Amino acid sequence: MDSLFDFLLLIFTDYTLRTVTLGAMILGLVSGLLGSFAVLRKQSLLGDAMSHAALPGVVIAFILTGSKAPLVLMLGALAAGWLGALLVQLVVDQTRIPQDSVLGIVLAVFFGVGLVLLTWVQRQGSANQSGLDTFLFGRAAALVMRDVWAMAGVGGAGLLLVGLFWKEFKLLSFDPDFAATLGFPVGLLNVLLTTLIVVAVVVGLQTVGVVLMSAMIVAPAAGARQWTDRLDRMVLLAALFGALAGMSGALISSLSRGLPTGPMVVLCASLLVGISLLFAPNRGLVGAWLRQQRNHRQLRRSAVLEALYGLALSHGDATHAHQLGAVRAAIPGVDVRRTLAALESDGLARGHGGDLWGLTPAGAEEAQRELHRFERHGLDELPTRPSSYPFSAEIDPAEVVK
Repeated sequence: MDSLFDFLLLIFTDYTLRTVTLGAMILGLVSGLLGSFAVLRKQSLLGDAMSHAALPGVVIAFILTGSKAPLVLMLGALAAGWLGALLVQLVVDQTRIPQDSVLGIVLAVFFGVGLVLLTWVQRQGSANQSGLDTFLFGRAAALVMRDVWAMAGVGGAGLLLVGLFWKEFKLLSFDPDFAATLGFPVGLLNVLLTTLIVVAVVVGLQTVGVVLMSAMIVAPAAGARQWTDRLDRMVLLAALFGALAGMSGALISSLSRGLPTGPMVVLCASLLVGISLLFAPNRGLVGAWLRQQRNHRQLRRSAVLEALYGLALSHGDATHAHQLGAVRAAIPGVDVRRTLAALESDGLARGHGGDLWGLTPAGAEEAQRELHRFERHGLDELPTRPSSYPFSAEIDPAEVVK
């Protein structure tokens, strides 16, 4: 307990740990929020292309100014990424080449140019060029407070623009054609939104590098999408997930000398995506499986009730008991015994010994209600093979069968 308290205290007292944690959290917050629009517009690969396209901008900014000031290098990365985004849009609009192919070409060409320029600068023998290669894979441990302030300034400007153009971006993300009919400048809004995604890339270059930055654009937003169907909630959740991944990755990497911060941040973001895919209430795989099992049980229950009721009515008594084999023959493929045991625990069926089963008065009433409900949906009888139907947790089992 004391060691945990000492570690938490270290976050506020140790300069390096505090700086790296703040930088990673700003990266996660900005990339999660702005990346939500890329994910919704199915432009996830755009983040990968822009992160690679930013590398030549970083090197050219250094060549022109001789400075490694964070803001200078960020502006160079922003200019190169923005140029790459406009080039992608131009080629897509003017040719028949699909967007994914254009993104791949731009990614490779810009990244190749960046590597050539980086190699040339490193061979000049200038001591000032050291550290430029950290933009390839990131070097969060080298962050200082001026880097954090630069990240916060650039990221804050991007978030401010999102707030100012929130309604326009919302409409553009879901129905750009309708936005055009309303008179909105869709082309300019596309450029602005793409520029903001480039801003998110630029903010994280020094922390996770051009290679891993695309994961920070996609992962928090993809995880947040599993929890909600509302854009405002998704954006806030994505920002929260990104900040949490940044903080967790920075703190975990500080526990061991051999753990790099950037990859650890990406791994934490990927872990949040995995948890979301499994346990999100409406879209999670675990919840979907549980709802499917519940629907299967409901259909089996309805099928056994109908079979017992139909067999009993042939004897003029709704509670007349029948052999288990007769019930199985009426609804092949259903686990009759286990379903009967569940009905018995609910007071709807009763065993009479010797594998004889019949409905209770309450069970007969329930079977009548089930039949009436299915008749309203145009069915003559209840389904007898529930495993043959697709299931959805959002609609009634009867609707599924219909």
